[in-house]
Amino acid sequence: MIIELTSMMSTVQDCTTPDEFTSKSSMTPSSSLGATYYLQFAFLVIGVVGVAANGLVLYALVVSKQHKKHVMIFNQNVLDLVNCLFLVVTIPVSLSNIYLSGTTGYWLCLTLLSSAGFNATYTGSQISLAAISIERYLKVIHHVWAKQKLRNWMIYLTLAFAWISGIVVAAAETVPTATVINGVCYSGMFLLSETARKVYMWGFLSFSVGIILIFVFCYGRILVAIRRQAKVMAAHVGPRLNTAQDQSNKIQTSVIKTMILVSVLVTISWTPSYVYFLLTYIHQLTIDENGFYTVLVMSHLYICINPFIYAMKFDPVKCVLLGLIPWKNDILATENVDNI
Repeated sequence: MIIELTSMMSTVQDCTTPDEFTSKSSMTPSSSLGATYYLQFAFLVIGVVGVAANGLVLYALVVSKQHKKHVMIFNQNVLDLVNCLFLVVTIPVSLSNIYLSGTTGYWLCLTLLSSAGFNATYTGSQISLAAISIERYLKVIHHVWAKQKLRNWMIYLTLAFAWISGIVVAAAETVPTATVINGVCYSGMFLLSETARKVYMWGFLSFSVGIILIFVFCYGRILVAIRRQAKVMAAHVGPRLNTAQDQSNKIQTSVIKTMILVSVLVTISWTPSYVYFLLTYIHQLTIDENGFYTVLVMSHLYICINPFIYAMKFDPVKCVLLGLIPWKNDILATENVDNI
């Protein structure tokens, strides 16, 4: 999703060519400028909360040593953290209303104000989530094959692919369209030709729908398999289940539940924007300012809500974070004294 924070209102209102931008950008109403300011402030809040929350989750993963056991989940949170950092850095720069000129202005537009960094890490995050879903699917549904064939180098190659593909996609979206007009940065699909916009739109939607289908297929099969396995174990093993095996199963279930919730959150938060932009594009409608803001803010809530899912559902992370709460430690100390 291309997000041009500095030129948001011009893009939303006009959706036309660079020449038309030149003549119309100065005619933005004061109410629109106020709306743009509040939109950017909302994004800044989301970015700050996301940086803090994702940072805590990464800390908990390292302390609990889960970053070695679940490398792909750790990488997923790193992508989300960098994503939030780009928001935090980009928005103050855009609010400063810097007049862009020359080579420096163009590169500032290309790297920061066009949201290329945010788009790169967002795309990488989606690819990483899909990869985690496939990895979980293979380990649960095709356990024997995964144990024999799945190697660490494959995991690390997948991590590199998520980062590289995100950068390549963002560059392909941004480089052909980024331009500076009257000192203002513009970029995005609205600056492309009609044919290019069609290719971009359908490619983007295919990617988005494909990610959602991977979530549905992989976790649907996993849930069916887990339920079937639970019934078999309850009937044949009963109370004789080994404690270590029981703990391993609980951690595995905790990871799967966590990733299912994360995938559901991604789907719910981004689907309204997918549908909104698709309908707007198909029917050649003028993008409504309020609707645009609503779906855009909803979609970006994901990056700051996501860490709280790990904090509540992923047991190793939950234990470490609970240990950081001062009064929680005091309660535990009091209980230990009473038991002596």
